[in-house]
Amino acid sequence: MSQVIVFGSLHYDIIVHGPGRPRKGETVTGERWLPKCGGKGGNQAISAAKTGVPTAMIGAVANDDFGRVLVANQASAHVDSRFIRIIDGVGSGMSVAIFDQDGDYGAVIVSGSNLALGQVDVEAAAELFSKGGVLVLQNEIPDAANVAAAQAMRSAGGRVILNAAPARDLSVALMELVDVIVVNQIEAEQLTQGPVVDTLDGALHAARRLAQTYPVAVVTAGGEGVACVTAEGSELAVPALKVKLVSTHGAGDEFTGVLAAELAKGRGITVAIDAANRAAATLVSASI
Repeated sequence: MSQVIVFGSLHYDIIVHGPGRPRKGETVTGERWLPKCGGKGGNQAISAAKTGVPTAMIGAVANDDFGRVLVANQASAHVDSRFIRIIDGVGSGMSVAIFDQDGDYGAVIVSGSNLALGQVDVEAAAELFSKGGVLVLQNEIPDAANVAAAQAMRSAGGRVILNAAPARDLSVALMELVDVIVVNQIEAEQLTQGPVVDTLDGALHAARRLAQTYPVAVVTAGGEGVACVTAEGSELAVPALKVKLVSTHGAGDEFTGVLAAELAKGRGITVAIDAANRAAATLVSASI
């Protein structure tokens, strides 16, 4: 078993439940709200650690109440939090997510301290990177920071997973360092500039296009399932498990974190996807 290193975002989330998401200029009366530690990086680190794989989180928080809670949350989940940098002069990352009665949501993030991540954090965690393993990246931190971390992991002989969320243009330098790309339907559409991905066949088609650039392409299609295509031509399409949906929040992060952990255990991509798919199904059927 090797390690998982998550290099990425930490956000303090405020979750709001209401009858629906407001339209422009509309005020909606909510039902309840609660705080939750999040950020794609933070979520993925905790998901990986739950599987028993040694997991470390590299991130940046501010010297504020949100930051202190975020660091403590990682430590309590048995994630190595020694390399979460505390910085002054900017607030910690945060988000507000509004859920409707169907369990779907929309969110706004304020990146804050996450934008400070970079080469200095890679160098500070040199002892971690020297051990190799599986590195998980996302698009909630600067592209240059992702490149620096990916270069360090590749130099140590490890693998790089990019959860390209939210979708944005990627530098060629980063694209060349990614071993596994993981995207959802919307991100797949934006990255491939292809047709709408609203079926499992559509996800498979998008994965084929992404596999022209990346060694392994994984496209999650929500309630339809997940598709995977490798540059060598192997294909996999797994229907979604049937569960009672409570909330889709965090499902992609759960999938990515467990996928990374399974790969760190030495599992093949098919077995890793099956485990990640089951973990995401369990999460979306549990109340938050």
